Parts: sequence; structure tokens; C-alpha cells
Amino acid sequence: MTSPEALAAAIDHTLLSPGATPAAIERLCEEARGNRFHAVCVQGVHVARCARALLGSSVRVAGVVGFPLGGSATRVKVHEAACALEDGARELDVVVQLGHLLAGDERFVVADLAAVVQEARSVGALVKAILETGLLTQEQLTRACLLAREAGVDFVKTSTGFGPRGASLEDVACMRAAVGGELGIKASGGIRTHAFACALLAAGATRLGTSASLAILRPASPGEQENT
Repeated sequence: MTSPEALAAAIDHTLLSPGATPAAIERLCEEARGNRFHAVCVQGVHVARCARALLGSSVRVAGVVGFPLGGSATRVKVHEAACALEDGARELDVVVQLGHLLAGDERFVVADLAAVVQEARSVGALVKAILETGLLTQEQLTRACLLAREAGVDFVKTSTGFGPRGASLEDVACMRAAVGGELGIKASGGIRTHAFACALLAAGATRLGTSASLAILRPASPGEQENT
């Protein structure tokens, strides 16, 4: 059983909606600070606001790069990463180039990620590679994890939340088998209940990306049934 404190410390409190307003971002930061979540995860336009709002707290700011499709040119991803870091992000969630991955152009995939990793290392920031597991077979997912590890990322992450589906226990188990204990695993997409969040952590996830963080902290009451 995951303690409430440990669960909160594993959560990236997320708001990536294109319609997210400044007021909603401020509220996100207040909730993250009050519940001691690990980080907030936001679009680049909101990173500086989050960094100001969370100054002096333990909550980190994560900015997304190449989100949600991963199709930006590498130099654009690097520039986007540099802007997020300059604005105060200390974690970057970057989408892999899926077309090249599916085509078997592994050198491109590694180089694309490694360029962002190099930029992040200039300030000691972490990088999470978003693999969009809903578009991959188990074999492709395993290979993607190995390529991400080769590129030097700190985490592999299941999904953007904008793909065909979110995280699954099977995805997390596959990713953990691929990377062993070397990398963190961030499960994201469709995580809405306490039971599912705890099950993902038990399967090998070390971080959870969710917009339902407050609900996840509350176990089901007697008579309620959690849908995982």
C-alpha cells in the first residue's frame, strides 16, 4: 500500500489543455504546493509563471518539448528546451520522433533525444522521453526504451494524454523489463483513481503524470468502487 505522502511525491500535477488559462495555472501551482506533489507539468508558455509561483517550494517545474506530436525539427526541440530551461523548468518531457522510430531510423531517434538531453544537462535538468505507447507494439516499445536510454534520458514516459490511449500496467511492466533499474518510468494518460495509480507504481512506475491528482490522493470510500 502506497502511503499518501509517497503517492503525492510521485505525482506530476499536469495541465496541458490548450485552453489552460493563467488563473488555472496559478491554481495548479497552489494545489501542487499544498499537496507536496513532485512537479507541475505545463506547456512552455506557462513555465515562467509556474517557476514564479513555486519559488521557495520543493515542487519542480516540468515543461513539454515537441508536444504532443514529436514532429518538430531537432533544432526546434532544442530551442524549445532552452527557452523552458531559461524560464525555470528543471524537467523536460520530450516527445520522441515516432515516424522515424516506426521506420526503423534508430540513429535519428537517438540523436533527436540526445540533443535535448545535452541542452538539459547545461543546468542539471532531467529529461523524460514520451514514447506514446498506444501506437507501439510491445517489441517496438522495448526498442524505444533502449534507444531512449542510449540517448541519455532520465525517464521513459508512456504517453502524451493526446494519443489513442493512456498508460497501462502492461506498458509499465514492459518498460521496466527493458530499462531495468537504470531509468525512471513515468506513467501518464488516463490515471484518474487511487487504485490505478497505486497499481502503476507497483508495476514499476516511479512517477505519475495526471490532471486528476486531487482525486487520486483519496482512496475509495466504503461502498464506492474504483475503476482502474
